Amino acid sequence: MKYIIEHMEEGFSEWVILEYSQIIRDIGKENLILTSLPANTTEADIPQQLRDLGLQWTTKECVDIIRAENNGTINKDQVCLLDPAAETDLLPLDKSEFTYFVFGGILGQHPRIDRTGILRAKYGFAGRRLGALQMTTDTAVRTTQRIIERGQKFEDIKFLDYPEIKYNKYESTEMPFRYIVNEQGEPILPEGMLELIKHDADQSIDDLLIGD
Repeated sequence: MKYIIEHMEEGFSEWVILEYSQIIRDIGKENLILTSLPANTTEADIPQQLRDLGLQWTTKECVDIIRAENNGTINKDQVCLLDPAAETDLLPLDKSEFTYFVFGGILGQHPRIDRTGILRAKYGFAGRRLGALQMTTDTAVRTTQRIIERGQKFEDIKFLDYPEIKYNKYESTEMPFRYIVNEQGEPILPEGMLELIKHDADQSIDDLLIGD
């Protein structure tokens, strides 16, 4: 299985760096490719943390990468667009149908902006939904991996919606996303994310997502 994230943003916020880093750890650098970076992007523009983890990236669009891997042709039926606006949820049996899973790269945007609609309209890929609530990008990839690679049904995955992250005895913030939980019932966050949220407690979630 190949996981493709259409970056669709200028630069890399600290939030995005942590999310992409965790995705690489979860699925392996060989299974992830970041596409559609700005045309003038060079290796020096890629954050060192992502370079150290072996991030694959390109300024080409996802469709170009898929064509290159399939002798210049593209079978749209092999491509699944993880689309919040899709009418059908992703199922374990979809493993036999799809080879590529494409993410808009902005699933963590809050409030949600339908940029995935750009991919939907431009390519006409088959869409699958991961429930009704907004997820961060790493949670969306993690959920997809569990359904497709582990055969776990969506309804059997344990989630926590809008968790409250506490900084100390008196301060906390509500995260406006759905997260998979660990065995302790705690939301699974990328390594370093809790520290980032606590460190920048005076910033809004939107500020953290977008960065400088």
